[in-house]
Amino acid sequence: MKPEISLTFLGTSTSTGVPVIGCPCPICTSGDPLLTRTRSSIHLQTEEISILVDSGPDLREQALREGLSRVDAVLYTHAHLDHITGFDELRAFCWHRDELLPLYGSAACLDEIKRMFSWAFLPTNTYRGYIKPAPVETSGPFNLGKLTITPIPVIHGSVETQGYRFDLPGSPSIAYLPDVKIIPDDSMELLANIPVLILDCLHRREHPTHMNLDEALTAAQNLAAERVYLTHISHELDIASVELPSHISFAHDGLKLDFPVTT
Repeated sequence: MKPEISLTFLGTSTSTGVPVIGCPCPICTSGDPLLTRTRSSIHLQTEEISILVDSGPDLREQALREGLSRVDAVLYTHAHLDHITGFDELRAFCWHRDELLPLYGSAACLDEIKRMFSWAFLPTNTYRGYIKPAPVETSGPFNLGKLTITPIPVIHGSVETQGYRFDLPGSPSIAYLPDVKIIPDDSMELLANIPVLILDCLHRREHPTHMNLDEALTAAQNLAAERVYLTHISHELDIASVELPSHISFAHDGLKLDFPVTT
């Protein structure tokens, strides 16, 4: 059966990537391909549309690895460098299209992208095949084809950040929150009893802007999520030493989740 939604973890690391440059720790030197992590991003494919969430600095590598050749829209969680600095790689998805490429995000996030990559938004950007962005501020739920996308505001340090909830008729709802320290009450209500939750899990120790392992497990329990995948993982977390509940897993680069029609 062809999946109604296919989700691929393009990257599952924190901002440094894993291995970390110059780090001799057991994780960075393990050589285990499942412990090699690029910067966090996902790709969603439905019958109608191909969606990229964030364009980090590893986008070229990720797209080549997964054979990604088409992107119809990009959703941004926030404007930290590990989530936006692959912006120029988006031109590969514009070479064979005449339409503008929609970029969805908060007003603050889009303003930062416009500041950093101002050339792409200038009237003089007329060269065919270059990125022709169409920024769209996300102030509430919106639709791409049959897919309903709901921005989920979260607290991640001082930068305005949001995750996303994806709802498609006949398929389990999915929530993606890769960079979060606190989920506000209003956002918890948007996520209650979510079937599939993808959540930040940096490492074991306390961190000022990211959930650690204990916080991620507590959030998953409070949300009564049916299936949980932990992402945005640092080299400090030895996943082999962690015993998780049966419905919770550590994500890895290249992991694919297919959700067939269930009704």
